[in-house]
Amino acid sequence: MDIKLENLTKIYGLQRAVDDISFEVKTGEVLGFLGPNGAGKTTTMKAITCYLTPNSGDVKVGGISVLENPDEVKKHIGYLPENNPLYYDMPVIDYLRFVAELQGLTPEETNQRIAEMIQVCGLKGEKHKKIRELSKGYKQRVGLAQALIHDPEVLILDEPTTGLDPNQIVEIRELIKKIGREKTVILSSHILAEVEATCDRILIINNGKIVADGSSEQLRKQAQGNEILKVQILGGDRNEVFKSLQQISTIALVDILVPEESVFEVQSKNDAQSAQPIFEMCKDNGWYIGQLTPVETKLEDVFREVTSN
Repeated sequence: MDIKLENLTKIYGLQRAVDDISFEVKTGEVLGFLGPNGAGKTTTMKAITCYLTPNSGDVKVGGISVLENPDEVKKHIGYLPENNPLYYDMPVIDYLRFVAELQGLTPEETNQRIAEMIQVCGLKGEKHKKIRELSKGYKQRVGLAQALIHDPEVLILDEPTTGLDPNQIVEIRELIKKIGREKTVILSSHILAEVEATCDRILIINNGKIVADGSSEQLRKQAQGNEILKVQILGGDRNEVFKSLQQISTIALVDILVPEESVFEVQSKNDAQSAQPIFEMCKDNGWYIGQLTPVETKLEDVFREVTSN
């Protein structure tokens, strides 16, 4: 079930928390939704889940407008907000039954879905415990189970791994990837490595506006711009090698990174590739290459670049 945002705007007083944004998420796609604090991520998610009404624009879930038919939209969405909505005095299995009944499942459907969620979310050994007795990781699993209990086509997860240890993060990440094969998932997180490992596509919002949209590889390439190579050339005088690199027609800039090891950073001109000319230069001069690797922009660098204003 696709999600489509059309010129969505939400204003709080004088602040435009979300400012005329439009994007689409396809069925079977896991979208990583990134942005600094106050960028508009949670507001956007609340608009998609009908938790709040936008000032203008619309959100359509499977072609159904959140403005015209919010009750129908809610039936198709599972939502895990940042503050996990759990009743700590209830046993896990009773809580899931309570949520299933709220979602309108029949007794037969409820029993079946509870069994499936306990299996999928790894809650078998915890199902009779009170929620307050669970670790943070298992509470997050219960939160995911309640979001999935009615088998929604769309899953909205706001910071699902907050407060988890590394092992728990990996477990929840794998669970989200498994779920994302057949559902539409929007995942908000401050852990960029988690987003890169889990999501098919990344959308970055800043000051209520979309500032980047694409796969992690696409975003890194866009931020990187010209090709940058780290190259070590051995067998020749360092200064002579430096001058020869500067004379290659595809190279715009040469810098010495490690003088004693003859390691250079080479930046190519626009749309140019310099690896082959460097090989040719070394062959002509009797030098050899100890290292030649591309310098890749990290997702953290992309995030800082597009959200620095």
